[in-house]
Amino acid sequence: MNFDSALPTFIAESRELLQNMEEALLRIEQSPDDADTINAIFRAAHTIKGSAGLFGLDDIVAFTHVAESVLDKVRSGELRVAGELVALLLATGDHMTELVNNAADGGELTATVRDTGQTLIDQLNVYLGGGGAAAHAATSKVPVEYELPHTTEGGGQVETDLWHISLRFGLDVYRSGMDPLSFIRYLGTLGDIHHMLTLFDAMPAAQAMDPESCYLGFEISFKSNAEKAAIESVFDFVSENCQIRILPPRSKITEYLRFIADMQGEELRVGEMLVRCGTLTQHELEAALKLQHAEGTEHPRPIGEVLMDAELVPPPVVAAALEKQRQVKESKSSEANLIRVDAEKLDQLINLVGELIIAGASTTLIAQRAGVPELLEATATLSRLVQEVRDSALTLRMVQIGGTFSRFQRVVRDVSKELGKDIDLVISGADTELDKTVVERIGDPLTHLVRNSMDHGIEAADVRLARGKPAKGTLKLNAYHDAGSIVIEVSDDGGGLNKARILKKAIERGLIDDSAVLSDKEIHNLIFEAGFSTADVVSNLSGRGVGMDVVRRNIEALRGTVDLDSVEGRGSTVRIRLPLTLAIIDGFLVGVGSATYVIPLDMVVECIELGATDHDDSDKRYLNLRGEVLPYRRLREHFQVHGKATRRENIVVVRYGDEKAGLVVDELLGEFQTVIKPLSSIFQHLEGIGGSTILGSGEVALILDVPGLMKQVIGSASAGNQAGSISLVQV
Repeated sequence: MNFDSALPTFIAESRELLQNMEEALLRIEQSPDDADTINAIFRAAHTIKGSAGLFGLDDIVAFTHVAESVLDKVRSGELRVAGELVALLLATGDHMTELVNNAADGGELTATVRDTGQTLIDQLNVYLGGGGAAAHAATSKVPVEYELPHTTEGGGQVETDLWHISLRFGLDVYRSGMDPLSFIRYLGTLGDIHHMLTLFDAMPAAQAMDPESCYLGFEISFKSNAEKAAIESVFDFVSENCQIRILPPRSKITEYLRFIADMQGEELRVGEMLVRCGTLTQHELEAALKLQHAEGTEHPRPIGEVLMDAELVPPPVVAAALEKQRQVKESKSSEANLIRVDAEKLDQLINLVGELIIAGASTTLIAQRAGVPELLEATATLSRLVQEVRDSALTLRMVQIGGTFSRFQRVVRDVSKELGKDIDLVISGADTELDKTVVERIGDPLTHLVRNSMDHGIEAADVRLARGKPAKGTLKLNAYHDAGSIVIEVSDDGGGLNKARILKKAIERGLIDDSAVLSDKEIHNLIFEAGFSTADVVSNLSGRGVGMDVVRRNIEALRGTVDLDSVEGRGSTVRIRLPLTLAIIDGFLVGVGSATYVIPLDMVVECIELGATDHDDSDKRYLNLRGEVLPYRRLREHFQVHGKATRRENIVVVRYGDEKAGLVVDELLGEFQTVIKPLSSIFQHLEGIGGSTILGSGEVALILDVPGLMKQVIGSASAGNQAGSISLVQV
């Protein structure tokens, strides 16, 4: 096996397992008796340790082995899950992540990392030693994972931790020179015979007895740490002429069940699985297969059924093996449908699809100029296929935001303990999908918003109780799709924003004039200005006025917007609106003079003609759209395009969030598949432009930044209305 090529797969899978392990640890703190979650944590550590051993990553193996030992005690019920132990295991997971990252980089462990690892090992060994915190933690037991009813050959429950051996010697055992008692004495060398019952049920009447035949049987209760195969080997010389059944003790059955559950994802037959775990010997399996074959039916009975009927394996163990076989088959089937793809290769594919779209548009334009029906039909088919390829390629980049949201469980837990607050995180819309690039770049802004809500938004427990609120605060993360965008909300039920205080600070810093009249939303959004803070105390979490402006800048870099709603005393909601993808969009092409612009199609509501009687003067630009006041702006004037319109103008009505505005253009050129090309840094200062694209003719068209344009349109219309004492109402 080429281990060098397999190492990146191990690194990726280990990171996923560690992330799942962290999420499970956060869940188990709320429900410490959840055996399934406990087992999931153990299996994650066990898998990482086993895989690391294949690559010779001894640091990971040694450290994870200690953590696994503690988790095994939790799993067996010797340790009770408590907050202190969860905190230690979370720190353990962090260190394992650091070890995995170090293995990915191929570097040597630093002294600091080694010291951290040794400190954690010492803390874990306290729990393994059974003293101090471990003894206290073990006062309450977690239910054992495989607490199932186990039956003996007679159908009763196994009540002891003793092996049960049922012997029926053959009639000719004496004639073969064998003494049954010698086998029983030899059995005593492997353990202790607690009880033995001699059976006479095969004994004939006195006149029919043969003195050279053996009619006796034995039921033996046997205590031993030996494996089943070793016990069976005691009777090797008489196995062909004897009936021997060896049933494991209750503890052994639990061990078998656990062994089966922890088996790696190999496709094994039920018989092979039972032999590997030790509940069935190879000799017993061969005998059962012969019995199955001897039945001679067209459809032989399942081997598990044969084994249970022959009382060779306890039914719970057979059931566990069948369930494991089903899980492995489902997992293999699922894995067969998945393939890991390098992100760079995926980006290259998207770029090639973009070039294909541009080339396809050029081909369509040539076909239209040629006017050949066959060519037009061929290019139409090509355009349809290119669009399907585009949609499929973009789907590959779409990921659920739930993975990003779930990471905040740890953030909320750690920060709430640091602040001394009790805060509950509620996640909704985790299955909402958006572009992988957007997901990667939204993590830091969300982290700052979450921490800010916990520090400034949610009050201390005593303050909340005094205000009639529950002592535990609630922080919510929500995501949903809206008009071609994804909206992410971070909301809390804290104290909300103090408008008077924000205005005072803004005036002091010269951000606004003391005579300015601002709406509630405008006041709230002042907190996104650089250096703005109302905190009286600077903490390690916030208060320096650095962060909220960075949040806005990072979101705007993704062609998104952020705004804030707040009700004093009841809480706040920060709403982030982002495009679904940063690569390829459906656009609506418009013309203004000799220039061409693209409007994202998802934001276009409708197109109407600008009538000669519509209200239009230099100060107030709005029209009556079926009883709705619609502010609008001419793109010709906004971008200073020379000349005048030679035909009746059109208005493209666009919507972003809850607001509408109109963009006046000369021509409506129809839908257009748009490959987004970023602008050079020297053009970043241009307002109302979000990027560029290449048309089929080879010309460059600018992509409009609709949110930015709408902000200017609505702002100028509102200013004009205030100056003219006209109320601008949006319905």
